[in-house]
Amino acid sequence: MLQTLKNINRDTPAEAKQGFPAMLEKFKGEIARALPKHINPDRMARIALTAFRMTPKLGECDPRSVFAAVIQSSQLGLEVGLMGEAHLVPFGDQCQLIPGYTGLMKLARQSGLVQDIYAHEVRVNDKFTLKLGLERVLEHKPLTGPGGFPASDEERGEVVGFYAVAVFKDGSRTFVAMSRKEVERIRDNSRGYQAAKRFKKESVWDSDFVAMGLKTVIRRLCKFLPKSPELATALALDAVAENGKAQNLDVKEVVEGTYAPIIDEDNGEIIEDKQEASPDAQGEKSPETQISGLKATTVKQDDTLTIVIDPRKQGKQAKPNAKLTAAIETMEKATTNEALDEIYIRLEADFEGTDLEALMREYRRIKADIGSLI
Repeated sequence: MLQTLKNINRDTPAEAKQGFPAMLEKFKGEIARALPKHINPDRMARIALTAFRMTPKLGECDPRSVFAAVIQSSQLGLEVGLMGEAHLVPFGDQCQLIPGYTGLMKLARQSGLVQDIYAHEVRVNDKFTLKLGLERVLEHKPLTGPGGFPASDEERGEVVGFYAVAVFKDGSRTFVAMSRKEVERIRDNSRGYQAAKRFKKESVWDSDFVAMGLKTVIRRLCKFLPKSPELATALALDAVAENGKAQNLDVKEVVEGTYAPIIDEDNGEIIEDKQEASPDAQGEKSPETQISGLKATTVKQDDTLTIVIDPRKQGKQAKPNAKLTAAIETMEKATTNEALDEIYIRLEADFEGTDLEALMREYRRIKADIGSLI
């Protein structure tokens, strides 16, 4: 039963003692039923085990977090490990799912509105022309060697910048270009990179600067592209990891396909599932209280009881706004996954924050309903 899989949570220590490989084998049947139809569960399991064994420190993580990361990766349609689409990375005693730049490009293509997307590094001996304004132009001619083939990286010289290009379904294009200094500034502001330097550990920025530069420029480009729920989730997961925060992947949510991290655009941090009191409210939080269909948190400070209502935890009695309701009704008219995807991509630009999260959850519900009818 899928419910058995959903019940693997952080409060069941018996499951944690099994270790990730044993859990993967034990719940293989449930996993197969939880994954999208186009994902081969046996292939997924083999790839996941290979990725797990290639990073020994994952053995020190809570196996349930590894399990959740693998399921989430499969839900997104990304393969972890050698293909570079996504990576399992230890974060304390938890496992983080980090999308690679090839994974972000794959998800952008799968949106249905992006025909092609690619990125390249520019080296000092290449010829590079960038023109902005009413008629934008980007030209890159790598240094060539004998026979007109690209010269070696050593001959082309050090990396001076990166660019990424997206080609839309109608043939139009858009691009972004970033200098090496701009990419390094983003790297230096990354909490993950800062932590690696603080503890004198090698960062992926040190071992594979070009790949991280390509990922940075692809991520910048994706901000200007229509985003499917899968691409939006992958970008959010990546942003959380870059900010040195826990992703808090939960097995139940990823199995149901409802894990949808929303990023606070002001500080780049994930919006947690639980309502946090303001920095000034240092009082003690009590359990959630049900008020008129809304879940709320009571915060006690200086003998004053304050009720903080969290719109992200609205109960059944709380009704979405008219705009969101109309959008959901539009999605419900779709009879195929392709039609639903196109409707969602056109709608998501009009929503943000908790409304976007609600729209994304409804999209996944409707998609599951369509899949059950096929």
